[in-house]
Amino acid sequence: MSATMKQLHKQSSVNHRTRDEEIPGTLQSTPPYSPKALKHPRSLSRSLHYLFREQRLLFVLVGILIGSTFFILQPSLSRLGPSDHQPRASFSISSDLFDSSSSNPVTTTAQPHHRPVTRVPVQIGQRRKRIVVTGGGGFVGSHLVDKLIARGDDVIVIDNFFTGRKDNLVHHFGNPRFELIRHDVVDPILLEVDQIYHLACPASPVHYKYNPIKTIKTNVMGTLNMLGLAKRIGARFLLTSTSEVYGDPLQHPQKETYWGNVNPIGVRSCYDEGKRTAETLAMDYHRGAGVEVRIARIFNTYGPRMGLDDGRVVSNFVAQAIRKQPLTVYGDGKQTRSFQYVSDLVDGLYALMEGEHVGPFNLGNPGEFTMLELAEVVKETIDSSATIEFKPNTADDPHKRKPDISRAKELLNWEPKITLREGLPRMVSDFRNRILNEDEGKGL
Repeated sequence: MSATMKQLHKQSSVNHRTRDEEIPGTLQSTPPYSPKALKHPRSLSRSLHYLFREQRLLFVLVGILIGSTFFILQPSLSRLGPSDHQPRASFSISSDLFDSSSSNPVTTTAQPHHRPVTRVPVQIGQRRKRIVVTGGGGFVGSHLVDKLIARGDDVIVIDNFFTGRKDNLVHHFGNPRFELIRHDVVDPILLEVDQIYHLACPASPVHYKYNPIKTIKTNVMGTLNMLGLAKRIGARFLLTSTSEVYGDPLQHPQKETYWGNVNPIGVRSCYDEGKRTAETLAMDYHRGAGVEVRIARIFNTYGPRMGLDDGRVVSNFVAQAIRKQPLTVYGDGKQTRSFQYVSDLVDGLYALMEGEHVGPFNLGNPGEFTMLELAEVVKETIDSSATIEFKPNTADDPHKRKPDISRAKELLNWEPKITLREGLPRMVSDFRNRILNEDEGKGL
């Protein structure tokens, strides 16, 4: 029994030893544990599939690079290709641009084929402007509006029609680039524009003496409001001042540097001093607030659309001659004036606004006439049988008035073109029609 037990114990020990000897071998033949299966080498198709499917950003960047390279190299390739025979616009540089001593300049580059010059459509070369014209219903203002509309700009007219007339603007009604606002510039207004032509103010003695307080308020408060608008929106501002700022001048002809000889308490002071104050405001806004301002000093102007009875000498003479009335001359008739046609003035205002000079600039015709000489020209044009009637002169009436326009000639390249004898018949035709219609309306 004991022998049998010993034999079993021995056999068990042998089995355990054999098992222990087999385990190391087994462990050595088993590959080590790894949480991630070993990757097999990819085939080309699997790599392309991976690139297209999972590396899309990389593919987009490569595409952008290829496209950029193509556009960079394309001009060079086109010069090498057959398109070299196609007409292509280019610029050639001539040696005379660099060597002024050469008497026979020679082009340094071969002349290439040029595309035929084509006409640029209107308004493509320049940006359409949005412009305000205060007093645009008046005599000068309506002609200025005509020019701006014809140029292709958008025009907003502001007028209270104290002296202006809607008839002066009726031909623009319905034009989408024209807008009319009935407004008094004494009250502020908010608009978005590029330029402001400030013409609003009664300009004839009959009108500005009718309500002198209103006249000076228009000159001061109206100008202040328009300058404030120009400051807020960054618009260029043009003030139409007057030759009346020279008063009864002691200098003849009058230059812009002359400070004038004005009665500050006379019956004309609401206009004369009002315009002088307006010029002061304009220059203070220019120096203190950086507003782009332009100042024009306008001398006597005539033409179609003048008021029939506005008290200015040309319109008085023409209306009286057409109505077969005596021509009224105040004083001895030896006082002088200079007369410019309205289209010349409008051209001058436009040149001033578009130029780079502040001013002031005299805008007038230096041709000087006495009142008696003007009366004779009117008689020659309308009715040679017209008579002349003398009356006492008005207070503070200047004895001489003639502009020195050398500054406008030099800096604005402007001077009047139409003489009195050329322009007067155009005005007479307009006055005849209006006086005829006026008489028909009265049943005459």
